[in-house]
Amino acid sequence: MATLLGPAEIRDLAELLDIQPTKKLGQNFVIDANTVRRIVRVAGVVTGETAVEIGPGLGSLTLGLLETGADVVAVEIDKRLAAQLPITVAEMQPEAKLTVITEDAMKVTELPQSPSVLVANLPYNVSVPVLLHFLEHFPSLTRGLVMVQAEVGERLAAPPGSKVYGAPSAKAAWYGNWKTHGKVSRQVFWPVPNVDSILVGFDREELPGTEEERLATFAIIDAAFQQRRKMLRQSLSVVLGDSATASTLMEAAGLAPTSRGEELTVLDFLAIARAAKAAPGLD
Repeated sequence: MATLLGPAEIRDLAELLDIQPTKKLGQNFVIDANTVRRIVRVAGVVTGETAVEIGPGLGSLTLGLLETGADVVAVEIDKRLAAQLPITVAEMQPEAKLTVITEDAMKVTELPQSPSVLVANLPYNVSVPVLLHFLEHFPSLTRGLVMVQAEVGERLAAPPGSKVYGAPSAKAAWYGNWKTHGKVSRQVFWPVPNVDSILVGFDREELPGTEEERLATFAIIDAAFQQRRKMLRQSLSVVLGDSATASTLMEAAGLAPTSRGEELTVLDFLAIARAAKAAPGLD
């Protein structure tokens, strides 16, 4: 008996549910079993652990994750898809352990099980916010692998000094190390998207600071990259008071006020936040 979905099954399910994939929800369904197994293999999902999947859609990747013997908690915002998923799984993998949460992933802060790995084909329009949300709220996640728009994945994994290093890169680095794992052909999706996709993975590390420090650091990161061509003493004046204060605090953090955002690591941004916290009158 087949345990994964192919192109014909995907289209039959979509027709059954009267679903026409929409750009608004970023729905591009994976129709290639080899790609599904590649994702599951690179993610290192094993029997007995709990994986969380965001946006399972018609279940292509869900079935690949369940095939390993892992428990899967799937978060799906579309009620029709969420209702159909357990039926599809029961028909194809009767022994599989699946829990479906019908909810907007950005509103989920609790799950019935503590997941150790996040694996997903993320909608292009919300991939970064969703990733950061889950990393913030689920400290049990030790690693993950997601398929995202190539441009987004490269940005998430970019080191300081890279042309594509930006606010998502610095914020993602707060939680651990990120690495790309190769492009994915457009032809494995239905409908075929007009952008390239890439696999990007993370390994969580110990957080560099407290939650209060994270919020302060992220505010500084946002300010730094809103005007990324300006020197930080100018761009950070928005959150630190004025350019003179920004210069003083950057120097206190051991950084040159003439630096630009793309040159700094997340630890550099944290150092600025800590300098601001310690400064009289700025607490």
